[in-house]
This record gives sequence, structure tokens and C-alpha cells, in this order.
Amino acid sequence: MFKRLRRAWQGHVLFSAKIPYPIWHRVVRAAPVLRALDNREAHRLRKLTSLFLREKTINSARGFILEEWMRVLIAAQACLLILNIDDGLKYFDGWHEVIVYPDAFKVNRLQRDSSGVVHTKDQRLAGEAWSRGPVVLSWNNIITVSHAHALGSNVVLHEFAHKLDMLNGPADGLPPLHRTMRVADWASAFADAYGHLSEQLARHHRTQVDPYGATNPAEFFAVVSEQFFEAPGSLRDAYPAVYEQLRVYYKQDPGARFGHSELTGAAIKHPIH
Repeated sequence: MFKRLRRAWQGHVLFSAKIPYPIWHRVVRAAPVLRALDNREAHRLRKLTSLFLREKTINSARGFILEEWMRVLIAAQACLLILNIDDGLKYFDGWHEVIVYPDAFKVNRLQRDSSGVVHTKDQRLAGEAWSRGPVVLSWNNIITVSHAHALGSNVVLHEFAHKLDMLNGPADGLPPLHRTMRVADWASAFADAYGHLSEQLARHHRTQVDPYGATNPAEFFAVVSEQFFEAPGSLRDAYPAVYEQLRVYYKQDPGARFGHSELTGAAIKHPIH
């Protein structure tokens, strides 16, 4: 019964409130990761994004003015992760809001030092995802490269990958896998790659994956998810087993989609009015 009602509601939204084509085309032109989609994928993503925008609110903070194309841009990149997953919008159930700051925002964190003393430390973040709460984003980091390493960086993909990771508990780099996938295969691929990245950094070597991924397994999953969509060739070259697991998980193959081209953290372009 609930499933039928949900489908009926979605049909109503797609009939009456689908994203207007002028805004949609503007957003696709603005985001390199969306321009790579073929017509069928772009059509499906437009429908998913329209539904997402009716289920979630995207609000601004600190007096920042969000235009409609900005909301569509954020929602479209979030929905790119679930584009080919059956009933993918259910993966974003259980929370309702995206909050957008004009720039990086400050948070207070409790940290325990090596002596066991707890300190309060201020951090400036480009994005943050809460398990049952909102996704928080910095607009400036959405339209520019969000990490200094600048390899396949996309803060929207990063934070929404955390949301997927949190579906089965605290973020740990192991989201709920599809029935056809084996946890052992995932764990082996990701543990080997995470260990290699950490070792490369310890030796002060340049890496093919953003060093931020070595923070912990949860950040590694989010970082390689960004790179999977934005710079698939470099991820496939660096960690082919991880690429294969993500290909099966997201049910997409961006490496085939892009061919030999790489986005490598290309900045969002402001749409031409």
C-alpha cells in the first residue's frame, strides 16, 4: 500500500513539478560531472532530482541567497550517486534538509590528546553529514575544488557518500552492499588500498588519491567515491579493485562514460543566463 502511494505521489510530482528544461540545461552545462552523462542518463537524473527537491529542503545560512539553479545543482550531484540504484531515493530517507553556507563554516570539536586530556578545537569545514540530520555544505567549495590536492574533488559527492555509508550505522567505509556483492571482496579491496595510501603518505610520496582519504576508512570511501565520478581513470589506475567494487555498488562505469578525458576536480561554471 505504502509503495503504491509513494509511486503515485512521485508520478504527480513528475507530471506537475519537474525541473524546467532551461534550469536543467543550465545546471548540466555548469557541472562537468553532469555533462558526461548521455541523454538517457540525463533524463533519468532530471526525474530523480525533481523528486529529491520535493522530498528535501535546501536552505541557506548566514544570509546567503540561494537561487533555484543552485538548489538543482546540489540535488543533481547528490542524485548522481543513486542514479542506477533501484528505488535509489530510499537511500536518502530518514532526514530532510541540506544547509548551504556561503563559505567554509566553523565547528567546535572535542578532541582527546595523547595524554588523554580532552580539548575543544575549532575546525573549518567544506561539508559535513549527520547520520539522521542534515547535510551541510559550503557553496564556495561546491563551485571550486574542495581539497588542496585537487584530484577528483567534489564536496557534494563526498558528503552524500557519507550519507550512504551511514545507512547501516556510523560511517565506517562499508555501506550496505547489494545482494550480489560480497563483504569480503569489498573489505579486501578497500583495506589494501587504504593501507597503501597511508604507506605512501608516510614515505612522503605523491599519491593518486586525495591524502584526506587516509584520515580513516569512512573518509577513504567518501574520497574515492568523489574520484570515481570525477576522475575515474586515475582511480582505476591507482586501485583497480576499489574501482571495480564502486562500479558494482553505484551500478555505473564513469571510466567508460568519459573515455580518456578526466575532470580532475574541475570547477563548477556559473550558468550563462
